[in-house]
Amino acid sequence: MTRTTVAVTGAEGFIGSHLTEELVRRGFRVKAMALYNMWSSAGWLDTLPPEVRREVEVVFGDVRDPASARELVDGAEAVYHLAAIGSVPYSYRAPRTFVENNSVGTLHILEAARACQTPRLVHTSTSETYGSARTVPISETHPLQAQSPYAASKIAADKLVESYHLSFGLPAVTLRPFNTFGPRQSTRAVIPQIITQLAARPARVRPQVKLGALAPTRDFCYVTDTVAAFLAVGTAPASAVLGEVFNCGPGDDVAIGELAAEIASLMGVRADIVEDAQRLRPKESEVMRLVCDASKLRGRTGWRPRVTRPEGLTMVIDWFSDPANLSRYTLGEYHV
Repeated sequence: MTRTTVAVTGAEGFIGSHLTEELVRRGFRVKAMALYNMWSSAGWLDTLPPEVRREVEVVFGDVRDPASARELVDGAEAVYHLAAIGSVPYSYRAPRTFVENNSVGTLHILEAARACQTPRLVHTSTSETYGSARTVPISETHPLQAQSPYAASKIAADKLVESYHLSFGLPAVTLRPFNTFGPRQSTRAVIPQIITQLAARPARVRPQVKLGALAPTRDFCYVTDTVAAFLAVGTAPASAVLGEVFNCGPGDDVAIGELAAEIASLMGVRADIVEDAQRLRPKESEVMRLVCDASKLRGRTGWRPRVTRPEGLTMVIDWFSDPANLSRYTLGEYHV
């Protein structure tokens, strides 16, 4: 039986590799774009089980190149667009890079999908587009506020998707995940950063975990639940989702300082959790509270989170405790 082909940008990364793996397990064949590099590395795709990997066609390219976008999209029944640079701190240093990747890159995917008459495009947004919550929980009607160049680049991308749907009838839907966590995540993200700092402690020494601001709250969703949300909006009836934006998150926020203490407890470690001035965002740029209202996603698709934060944290701690996994980070392979 011929498998339906779908395309994924950013497939070599954290969420993209999990999405690619689940698409294959659900019977799809995946054209997976990985950023071209001199080592021919497909990132986390190279670690997938052989029976999954053989159903994945890796296409080396770059969403900043229109020809790469067209090559990837051509022949796909659906496109899941995840490629982006996601680091808020780096966006202060290199804002143009974020516009070129996140905004212009999305434009190229939109143009390719329009030219190829792709039946469905699923675009990835971020809860950072809301800025600090004015009302909680945050629904899709909450105002957008760019408190970092990263957020601005993603708002621009979201609005391009909206414009192509309204102007050209492009069959697109936007998923706006809140903070996702799980295996394969960059150690620049807060949960892997906490775990690896605690795991690297010398024996019988009380560790000091250095983080940015400890008071802001975030709503953490385990990666398999985020992937399920992508598949929900990617396969739902067109009338239920096209042209819409959907939040994805459990609606259970926690302060970063409390999160660090929770992880330390799960690891059986007594630790001092401290703010590091070098890790703080500029004062007006810090997003103080993010808590998700996913009732629209639940109502339209039936999606709901299945993994609690303690369950997810336990699985991530176990994953990072495997020397084979941790070594990839210490060797500098998968920090992006």
